[in-house]
Amino acid sequence: QVQLVESGGGLVQAGGSLRLSCAASGRSFSTYTIGWFRQAPGKEREFVAGISWSGGYTFYSDSVKGRFTISRDNAKNTVYLQMNSLKPEDTAVYYCAASKRVVATISLYDSWGQGTQVTVSS
Repeated sequence: QVQLVESGGGLVQAGGSLRLSCAASGRSFSTYTIGWFRQAPGKEREFVAGISWSGGYTFYSDSVKGRFTISRDNAKNTVYLQMNSLKPEDTAVYYCAASKRVVATISLYDSWGQGTQVTVSS
């Protein structure tokens, strides 16, 4: 298993940008798909973006496609989520998680970070 720690959240105005980082410990990091998820108050956790172990395949939810970009640097054991053109509805706690499969299904991710808060003001 890997242990994950998110960082980079904060308060930003609508239209602004943030870059989240997901740092991993564990030698097997490069064998995992990493996904970003988010949970807004009163809502269920939802998939945002994912990246395969090699970085060669990325996938996004329709709500963020074209605005968010996921990438990874396996030499640094880190996955990034670049978020541009942020909207108030992007406000949520953002989590990264690891899976042995290339999927967007939350239940198939079994290592989770503690989350980082992103707040977008209008």
